[in-house]
Amino acid sequence: MENFTSNIAVFLILAFTIITFLQSGLDKAFDWKGNVGWLKGHFGGTFLGGLVPLLVGTILILEIMVGLLAIAGFYSLMVNGEIDFALWSLILGAITLLMLLFGQRIAKDYAGAFTITGYFMVIVFGIFLLTA
Repeated sequence: MENFTSNIAVFLILAFTIITFLQSGLDKAFDWKGNVGWLKGHFGGTFLGGLVPLLVGTILILEIMVGLLAIAGFYSLMVNGEIDFALWSLILGAITLLMLLFGQRIAKDYAGAFTITGYFMVIVFGIFLLTA
């Protein structure tokens, strides 16, 4: 219980990470056709247009990995007080969000890019808490 109370902000950020990334990854997996179809239109006029299926697959794998690492991190921090899985989850989550931000900027979807910034700030704050 001591690990929980002394790291409550990190646990909340990990829960946020689990919900956000697992839901997004599973949505891509279960609605592959819908996601790829929409994103082909979104990136149609850019150099990323022909790469959409590859990019969606890459993001799907990364999002699932982030969510699973966050679950492992939650458990490891709670039980052992160890931060490795939690930290790697958040680092990989930040990298994934940067990839998404890059795509949104290329597509000139500045509102979408701005939304990603909020997620990124939460993740980076979690990294700060674990490494400070």
